[in-house]
Amino acid sequence: MSGLRAAVVCAMGVWMCGAAVGQQAARRVAITFDDLPGTNSATMNAADIVAMNTELVGDLSAAKIPAIGFVNEQRLYHFGEVDERIHALDLWPAAGFDLGNHSFSHASLNHMPLAEWELDVERGETVTRMLLDEHHKTLKYFRYPYLDMGPDLMTMRKAEEFLAQRGYRIAPVTLDAWDWYFAQVYGDARSRKDTALEQRVVASWLDHSAAMFDYYEKKSRALFGHEPAEVLLAHDTWLEAEHLPELIALLRKRGYTFISLDEALEDQAYGSTDTYVSDVGLTSIDHWAVERGRPEAAGVKPEIDEWVQEKYKALAATKTLP
Repeated sequence: MSGLRAAVVCAMGVWMCGAAVGQQAARRVAITFDDLPGTNSATMNAADIVAMNTELVGDLSAAKIPAIGFVNEQRLYHFGEVDERIHALDLWPAAGFDLGNHSFSHASLNHMPLAEWELDVERGETVTRMLLDEHHKTLKYFRYPYLDMGPDLMTMRKAEEFLAQRGYRIAPVTLDAWDWYFAQVYGDARSRKDTALEQRVVASWLDHSAAMFDYYEKKSRALFGHEPAEVLLAHDTWLEAEHLPELIALLRKRGYTFISLDEALEDQAYGSTDTYVSDVGLTSIDHWAVERGRPEAAGVKPEIDEWVQEKYKALAATKTLP
């Protein structure tokens, strides 16, 4: 009897292992980048912006991964550097990648009148649409800055109607590891040539990313019974530009294959009802969890390492961070 039970347990172990591998192999993710031509472009010169985007686009191209970058066109207008900054932006569609609108000035719909926000959206598409036209591409996606979708449901619905009338589809987020937060500490260390701190930040970022991915994967399974195609939020920073291969390796290790945003949004999960209004930008998974009465479906969200938080707060106290 013990031998039979052992055989059954062994067989179940093989089946469960196979199921887990199969589930991981089915994982899919679209990678999106916010704040083009650079999250910290206000404090960068044009040459560095071009170099950063060249490296980021090169890594994506080398890995043959589809991606889309969301643009804040205000970041293009810096005296004496406009042409170079537009060139940095043009690197994306020239390499075959898509661009989307992230508003002109990275304006939060939660903190300004709807009419002013709409004008900011319109201003944010001028250069982007021109570059896409030159590369026979179409501007069709909008990403809410800060993921702020409006202070109330009526405003949210009016904004959605406005975006639809202009031909936009809203780009959601389901995986968010706050890379922008780590990027500020990394960028400061990089500017001081503190390579030891750079490496420490990268390690903490990757560990936090793995924990956040695990959190959102569990939340997806709790809500849908499976993991829908994910949409990852990343940012146009030196952290991503210099360490994207490590992030790609992490995602591949977790069983992800890389797809376009178009493909990801074919998943039925993105048709889920969303009436949740928040004063803090949250992922679509978080919205759906509240909508279904299960905000804590995956337990407590992982915290960023305390030492990273302390360094970020110290930077915030001495200078303005984006």
